[in-house]
Amino acid sequence: MKLTEAPRFSIVIPTYNRPEQLAVCLQACARLDYPRDRFEVIVVDDGGATPLAEVVARFHGALTLTLLQQENAGPAAARNRGASEAAGEFLAFTDDDCAPASDWLKALGSECVAFPDCAVGGRTVNALTHNPYSAASQMLISYLFSFYNASPYNARFFPSSNLAFPAKQFHAVGGFDVTYPRAAAEDRELCDRWLHLGYRMIYAPEAVVYHAHALTFRTFLRQHFHYGQGAFCFHRVRARRLQDRVKVEPLTFYVNMLRYPFVSAQGGQAPLLMLLLVVTQVANAAGFFWQRVKGAAEK
Repeated sequence: MKLTEAPRFSIVIPTYNRPEQLAVCLQACARLDYPRDRFEVIVVDDGGATPLAEVVARFHGALTLTLLQQENAGPAAARNRGASEAAGEFLAFTDDDCAPASDWLKALGSECVAFPDCAVGGRTVNALTHNPYSAASQMLISYLFSFYNASPYNARFFPSSNLAFPAKQFHAVGGFDVTYPRAAAEDRELCDRWLHLGYRMIYAPEAVVYHAHALTFRTFLRQHFHYGQGAFCFHRVRARRLQDRVKVEPLTFYVNMLRYPFVSAQGGQAPLLMLLLVVTQVANAAGFFWQRVKGAAEK
């Protein structure tokens, strides 16, 4: 694919019962420094109870905007639904609790022009710095980026909150796996499948979105428990593809994870963030083994 002008993007945003956050996300999209005739926004309401027509209507003058509705089927299915209606050469995925920076599409677009057959992922920044649970969750992602994406032109993992694909190849590989009902590992699985099929992924740290996912200790635990459940499903799907088992990371991976809050200049919050990172791993392991036992019982 040769591109001679700004690539055309379709921004796909799945949403579920978060109208206020969606409005903030759409406001950020309306402020994107990108030619208005070169991108569209597709919002997919995943069967939420709160009507979104009024929220979306506020932005029709500022954006080329489509609202799709479906019965609740999870974020993976919602993203695929949006992608199926997209007109862009590239699909840019973000979430309803995210606010892209004004130069987000420019940063993604420059890499898409240079590497038109590659997936491109950007950097996600915690917008709720006062919330230690939100900070710890985002810090875990940042640490995984430092480990898996140390070589930006041979990246290995991106979350779906900041990820772009060439549309043709996205459809060719089958999109997101809809057997993942929650937002837990469906993005990891797609990245892994993308690489398995011979495509590459590029890390573009200049492509920034701000993530405002407010968490309490209870929802923090639940989130990482669900991540563990998703990790088990990910391992099972890989086995069905006859891929090698995912290897347990070496001890140094976990030691460096615990050091990460201190080396990333977190100041007085570093000890608390380190403790919360330990909690993420315990909750993740609990979710993994709970899903394993549940799966064995259902056989």
